[in-house]
Parts: sequence; structure tokens; C-alpha cells
Amino acid sequence: MLRIKVIILLLLSILTILLGIGIGSTIISPIEVGNIILNKLFGVQLIASVSDIDISIVWNLRLIRTLMAFVIGGALAISGSAMQSVLQNPLASSYTLGVSAGASLGAGIIIITSASFFDIFTIPVVGICFGIVTVFAVITLANKFDRNMQNYTIVLVGMVLSLFINAIITVLNAMFRENMQQLIFWQMGSFAGKSPEELLVVTILSVIGSLILILKSRELDMMSFGETQAFSMGVDVKKAKWILLMGAAALTGSAISFVGIIGFVDLIAPHVVRKIFGPKHNIVIPMSALFGGVFMVCADILARIILSPIDLPVGAVTALFGAPFFMYIFFRKERL
Repeated sequence: MLRIKVIILLLLSILTILLGIGIGSTIISPIEVGNIILNKLFGVQLIASVSDIDISIVWNLRLIRTLMAFVIGGALAISGSAMQSVLQNPLASSYTLGVSAGASLGAGIIIITSASFFDIFTIPVVGICFGIVTVFAVITLANKFDRNMQNYTIVLVGMVLSLFINAIITVLNAMFRENMQQLIFWQMGSFAGKSPEELLVVTILSVIGSLILILKSRELDMMSFGETQAFSMGVDVKKAKWILLMGAAALTGSAISFVGIIGFVDLIAPHVVRKIFGPKHNIVIPMSALFGGVFMVCADILARIILSPIDLPVGAVTALFGAPFFMYIFFRKERL
């Protein structure tokens, strides 16, 4: 039964990617999209209904955007699954620990100063660093206040620090009004205009982060039963929290630093995946990657067509549709 569920999700992922590439102001069928990709990669003959414009739209505009959405969605979902297990909090996410706020502050400083250290990767590199530093600060402060680093202490410190950083960002928006539109748009997230190089880098970082968390799936399984139970099983809870939270933060930071802040994926995907596939993290993590990717591509499709030809920030779409969906999952779980 598990194998069938995995196959279904894999097929759904492929179909969603094909639809993500094909849907827009010009509709291109999944068969035509697949044919164009196979032609470019393996020289397969084009079918008669495919035009040069279709090829240009698929290969030059939508392919990178859709794949970027899928990879980012998967990375955020994996990060959320790790954070929820470590902190034993269904609302734990990159927002809870201030990763998103920290990365946003770093990106905002780069946008305002127009600094460029690594060409197109300047904002992502700075965003990753600020996100990781924020989590480091949260864990350090939590350790100062509570030597046992209880989960509620980490969450509380993360929320307070996140609010403080968001206040700094608001002040920056007010002080540098000429950059306000760019700052606000970045904070809502978008996959438009991304390059193959950016896709390659974020994919490599996401794969590395995912593999690290998969290797730590045994510790995640134990910690999901509670700190006391995990400690009795031989887990160094404090050390494990450091490693797992920093790894999840790096994964989130690398994702949102390329496209801006996008919420709710890391909250919803782990809940749905655990309900369908069970609690074991060696299954939860890869399945969260697939489900998160599917969810994000669907959100990006809606961002393109809701007010076409206006391209909405995808973060606004995930917020509009993600919040009620998460509430439905949460309250349904409570009833059960």
C-alpha cells in the first residue's frame, strides 16, 4: 500500500510539473510540453501541433520557473517537517524560529545598498547567512534563559526575535522609500525571471540539506516521541536540537533567499504527508519534498492566472489558500 501511495505521488508530481509549464496566458498541453522537453534533451521528433513560439515559452520562460517552484516547495516542506518534530509543535516553521525574518533582513540590506559580492548570488548568500545567524541567536538566547533548552523556550525566543527583526525591516522600508516596492515584492516571493544557474545552485543545496536530514531521520523519529523518551533512547537531545535546527534553517534560508519569503508550505506539507504516509521520517522527508513541490507549483500556477496578465507574488497566493487549508487539516485532526 505504501509503495502504491509513493508511485501515485511521483506521478502526480510529474503531471503537476507538466501542467505548471503548460498553463499560462498561452495554454500548452502536457503532451506537447513533454514532447518539447524530450526534443531538447534527447532529440525526439516534434509533433505537428508544436510551434516555435510554444518551444520558446516552454524552454526559455516556464521550465526554469516551474522547476524552481518545485524545488523550493520541497526544500521548505522538508525543513518544516524537521522543525515540527524537533520542537514537537505543529505550528513550528521557518517563521517560528525567525529564519524568514533574518533572511529578509539580509536581502533588504543588499537591495538598499546595491552591494554585489557574488553577482546574482549575492542576495541568496547573504540571505542564507542571515537566516542561519538568526537561528544561532535564537538557540543561544534560549540556552541562556533555559539550560535545558525546552521547546517552548526556543519557540518563544524565536517569535520575539522574529517580531524584532520585522520591526527593523519596517523601519528600513520607511527610510528607503525608493526601494520599498522591490523590498515588499521580494518579501512576498516570486519565481519569475530565475536563471538556470540559480536553479542548479538551489537544487544542489536542497539535495545536500535533504540528505543530511534523512541521515538524521532516526533522531527525528525519537525526538517526535518527546525529549525524555529520546534521552532514554540514547539521544543527546541538546546536541541533536542544534544540528537539526541549524540544518533545517540552512535549508529554509537557501530556499527563500533565491525567491523571497513564501509561507505555509512548511506548515501544511508535513501534516498531510504524515497523515497519508505515517510518522517515520525516512518516508516523511522525501514525501514532504514531493508534496511540497506539488503544492508550490499549484500556487505558482494560480499566481499566474488569477489576475492574468498580472503576475501575483506567489507568497500572497500561499497565504490566501494555505491558511484556511491548514486550519482545515488542524481542526480535522482535533476531531479525530
